[in-house]
Amino acid sequence: MSGQLRDTASELAEVLWREHTVYRDRAGGVVIRGEHVQRWISLAPAGGRGEILVRAGRILDGGTTAPARSEAIVPLAAGTGELAATCRRLLAEAAVDATPRFPGPSSGTGRSRGSNRPSRSGRAGRLRRRGRHTSFSSWVVLVCVAGVVALYLYSAGAFGR
Repeated sequence: MSGQLRDTASELAEVLWREHTVYRDRAGGVVIRGEHVQRWISLAPAGGRGEILVRAGRILDGGTTAPARSEAIVPLAAGTGELAATCRRLLAEAAVDATPRFPGPSSGTGRSRGSNRPSRSGRAGRLRRRGRHTSFSSWVVLVCVAGVVALYLYSAGAFGR
């Protein structure tokens, strides 16, 4: 089965990408890497006879691979065309998952474009501060204000000389 997987993967790689690398992984499957598109495809034997498990994912900065974003089981007898169509669909799903759901702030307001909620960076700072209710500097200010009030009352004769 591994020889047939390797042949299928080589044919598939030629159809999908002009630049690719095909190699065996530790689990006995075959991986096709497309460095220029930052994507990978894995072909491995599935549970049933004559079926292969096709997985697709991203290649991260530095060349490491991210976990599979999507997968499908395809009959090995399906042919290169149907297998390529399945791989393109899985690669498209992996590309959609990789894009950020919310665009960055459009101005310096700290809010996302088209949203009334503060951006994640604005919320993260607020959540971090909730753990400690009164900071050290707030206590210093409170003690100074109490001291000034006490000094005023003392000088005004409120404590009865």
